[in-house]
Parts: sequence; C-alpha cells; structure tokens
Amino acid sequence: MSMSTVQQHTRRLLVVAVAVAGAGCGPATTTTTAPRFEVMERSITELATALDAGDVTSRQLVNSYLARITAYDQQGPRLNAMVRIADDALAVADARDVERAQGLTRGPLHGVPVVVKDNYDTADMPTTAGAIGLATSIPPDDAFQVQRLRDAGAIILGKTNMHELARGITTVSSIAGQTRNPYDPMRNPGGSSGGTGAAVAASYAAVGMGSDTCGSIRIPSAHHALVGLRGTRGLASGDGIIPLSSTQDIGGPLARSVQDLAITLDATVGPDPADRTTERGRGRIPATFTDALDAGMLRGARVAVLDELLGATGAERPVRTVIEAAAEEMAAAGAVLVEIGETDFGALLEDASVIGLEFKFDFDRYLEATPGAPVRSLAELVERGLYHQVLASGALQASLDVETLDTDEYRARLAKRDAVRLAVEAVLDEHDVTALLYPTIRETARPIGQGQPGSNCALSAVSGLPAITVPAGYASDGMPVGLEMIGREFSEADLIGLAYAFEQATAHRRAPDSTPSLTAPPPPERVEVETSGGRAGLRARFELDRATRSLRYTVAVHGVMDDDVWFSHLHRAIEAAPGPVTHLLGGRRQARMSGVVDLSASDLRSLRDGDLYVDVHTRTEMDGVRAAIAWPEVGPDGM
Repeated sequence: MSMSTVQQHTRRLLVVAVAVAGAGCGPATTTTTAPRFEVMERSITELATALDAGDVTSRQLVNSYLARITAYDQQGPRLNAMVRIADDALAVADARDVERAQGLTRGPLHGVPVVVKDNYDTADMPTTAGAIGLATSIPPDDAFQVQRLRDAGAIILGKTNMHELARGITTVSSIAGQTRNPYDPMRNPGGSSGGTGAAVAASYAAVGMGSDTCGSIRIPSAHHALVGLRGTRGLASGDGIIPLSSTQDIGGPLARSVQDLAITLDATVGPDPADRTTERGRGRIPATFTDALDAGMLRGARVAVLDELLGATGAERPVRTVIEAAAEEMAAAGAVLVEIGETDFGALLEDASVIGLEFKFDFDRYLEATPGAPVRSLAELVERGLYHQVLASGALQASLDVETLDTDEYRARLAKRDAVRLAVEAVLDEHDVTALLYPTIRETARPIGQGQPGSNCALSAVSGLPAITVPAGYASDGMPVGLEMIGREFSEADLIGLAYAFEQATAHRRAPDSTPSLTAPPPPERVEVETSGGRAGLRARFELDRATRSLRYTVAVHGVMDDDVWFSHLHRAIEAAPGPVTHLLGGRRQARMSGVVDLSASDLRSLRDGDLYVDVHTRTEMDGVRAAIAWPEVGPDGM
C-alpha cells in the first residue's frame, strides 16, 4: 500500500467515524444541530458533576466532543490533531451511562472522554507512532495506562497525531501529516505529543495522554497553555507505549488544569509487573495527588530561578520576560525566591542522552511483542521507505549503526545520568529549595516548516527527576509560555501543589480563539474610528472574527481628491510612538477601500493592547493621518 493510499485510508476512517458518531449534533458550519451541552474548557470535575446531576449523559459528551473535532480538525483552523476516532466510543459511553444509572460510578473519570497519543497500544485500534510502516498494526492488548483509564471508567475517544516515532518536537508524521497549533494555526504544536496538546487545548476531550522522552509532554503543554508532568522514572508504567528510549521514556497526561492532571495521574500511575521500573514507586506515591491541591502552597515555599536556562538571545528574550514576570508573581503569592548562582548542569548534560543508542533495540523489541506489526524491525521500516522525510536527517541511520549496548560509551552515558541527578538534588538541598524554575522551552512555537529551537527538556529527562510545566503567560507574539519546575525524586505532590497555587493565583490559561464554543459562538466584534489632520481625514470600521483571526475593514478618506491618496495601512505603534506597517489596506487613488486581512497572534495581542492604528498617507500628509484602534476588552484577559 502506498504512503498516500494509507494516509487517505486513515483519514477516511477518521472522517467516517466522526460523521457517524457525531450525527445529529454537528458543528455550526454544517446543517446539523449544534450540541446543547458546553464541553469547551470544562474540567473533569465539572463534567462529573453534570453527569451525576443528569444534566448530560456520556453519550452526549462524546457527541459534543466529536462535534468540535468535526468543526475544527479538518475544517476551520484544520488542526489535524486526530488520527482516528474509536469505533466503539458511543457504545462505551452507553455502557458507562448504564453503570451510572445503577449507582456503579468508578470515579471522577467515569464516562468522561479522553484522547491518547498514537504510540499507546490500543487493542481495538491501530497503534502507529505516526509511521506509515505501522498503519495497520493492531497490538495484542492495551497499554497499561490505557487499561487503567478504561478501568477508571474513561472513554477512549480516539488517537492523536504525534511526531513520527517520537523523534522530534514539531509533530509531523507520515500517517497524518502536520498538526497545527490552535493558538496560531500557522505554527507548530510542539512535540512529540503535539496532537494531544492541540486536541486538549481545543477541547476535543477532557484530558489527553502523551509520552515524554525529552520534552514531549512538556513542550506541547507549554505551546498550548496546558499543564504537563514528566514524572520520576518509575512513577508510571511504560508497558505498551512504543518506545524511543526505555531509559528515558515515561507516559503521562496533558491537561487544561492542575486538578485535571492530578485526577488523571491517580488513575494511571502505580506498579506494573510488566515494567520493573515501577517498583521504585512502591510506597512513594500518595493515595491521591488531589490532596496536593492547596492554593496556599506558595506561601513560604522556597524556589529558585535557574538563570542559565532562561536564554539570552534576542529570540529568547520574549520567553525570558514572561518567566521573570512569573517568578515575581510567585513571590507576590508568598514564595521565597532564592539566588543560587551558576551550576555545572550544562557540562554534565553533554553526551548524556541515550536515545540514539537505545532506540533500535527498544523499537525492535516492541515489534517482536506485536505480531500484527507489518514491519519486523527498524531496519526494515527504513529499507522500505515507510517513514516521513522529517526523520531522514541521519538520526535513523545513526541508530541503525549501533551494533550493541555493551560499550563504554553507553555505560558512560548512563553514569552521567546519575551524576546529573545527584547534582540537581545537591543544589536543591544546599539551598533548601523545593523546586528550580525555568522555561520549558526558550522560544515560542515557530512557524510550520521551521525547526523549533530552545528546548530545556534534558535536565529532567536525563536526571530522571520529575518536572511539571504550567501556563506562565503569553509572550509578545501572543503565544503561550510554559513555566517548568523540577524537584526531587517522587516529589510530584510538591510540584503539583506549587503549580496549583501558581495557577490559582494567576489564571493564565485562556482558550485559543480559533476553536470557539459551538453552543454559543462569539459574535463578530466591531469598532469604528475617525480622525483628521490637515486637509485629510479618515473614517474606518473594523469587524473581527476571532475564530479565523480575520479583520474585515472599510476605510473612507475625505477632504482630499482621490489622486491625492497614496496608501492606507495598519501600523503597530512602538511605546505609543509611530511604528512599522503590518498590513496594506489600500493603494494609490483609493479613497474608499475595503477588504479582509488575516491577523497573526502578534497582531491580535497588539490589537488587545491598543498598539494598532490605521492611517492614510496623502500627497500633503506623507507621515499619515492616524487613528488609534481602541478595541473593547473581551473577558478577564481582554482578548
């Protein structure tokens, strides 16, 4: 089967599943009725309360989420986050509804839809890790964490796209192509769990599962104003997750709130006989992580900013500014910011990753345990060309060239992992701090097609220590920034407590504009401006559709002849002074002009901040007659 044929086959299955499961409650862009129950941004607790009260059924929840997928995954912003919808989603929902009616509720996730990354084994759906070579691979059983979710009553709604084989952070695969970021569909969603990040941010489900080998939970969380945790090695089982590096891999949730993360962790962590590393967690995991949800946790908490990971380049400055402000917000909430100076972490992290060495052996071992896989080794997958060119940078061949792990190089890298862990814990102990703070990634999401620099993934991934990322705010380009906190072994409860207190004090998360409510779609927003200077004047009307970021305009110039009009523009002011052109609205001899411009995330932020102005340049007014665009505030964040 050719690559294009498999892609079409997979996409067809997704579209058909959505069309069937979502019948009768489709998106506003179709002729079907919009869902009555609002699922957008609803927490697990809110959904459970509504289910218990009879305000909604699990079947209706599934249909409501499927309506959002129909509206936004291949239409609208075309996020392309979903690979497949579970054929039995509605049947499982009905079963959970029957159980609830009989008083057999399993817990807060009972009857709640979730999505999982496409490297988690699901016995009822293919598991591909994004690779076309595994497009028809149905594993013999569920991954441990998937089974735990099912046991908790959750509904596995479907599988999310990922960066192929988890070897990258921009989420491109030969199974589904490029996933887009709902905060700016022209930018990447992070990776490798970028499909899960985009899906959870766009409210395709209550919560989603990802995996993190070096940032693959935390980076998509940072790019989508989500909460993500990379747990201590041994916190959660890796059984049934297609491996990238068995030493560094760990699965876990991406969530819209710390509380949702804690609830999902409760359902998925713990000992598993199939994963020996989970024995390390015995007696070290709390009965429930929700006990750590203390809004006062920051009072008196000692934390330290790891300055060497803030970044110093011009491209890193916008993220650094947000993180420094977040640290001050922590201090305002009662935290004690401790100065620790420079560390030797950077030198210790050099040549400490084992991903490239372990991948071939771990991947081939997984295939041996998966009889239905159509390829039997990494070498075969590469030889048959059943992978995306995003991986054709030499990394795959380098992994294939590794003949054995019985080498001094491999043993030295493993030893470095211990050295990094000891060094981090020594700094924590020396300064008596609970966590070290730094940006999850030092640059915001780059445009699609570009590489994504700036990852700070290695400190946690190499040391095996837990790290949580939580929304820190938004950079000057309008994109989300994540604040990461790393702590001691099995200190997840402490990190969750700090993250929860910070979240409650700041409320930085806001939903992306590109995927608005289907039950109460926001109306277009309008504003009119007028000004004059010298002979010329202008009147302008603007109408903004936030979902598409389309700004419709009408500009009329008066007081001069048409021949005197040169140009009309949108400009971005710089510290209240004239600034550069962002969009051309009209040209020579156009005294009446109208049209639509597409705004970037940065443009939207400037609009919110009152930094955009419209002008007209005439023969006598070369500097332009300007009118500031004072946009009305919308919601607590003003945009």
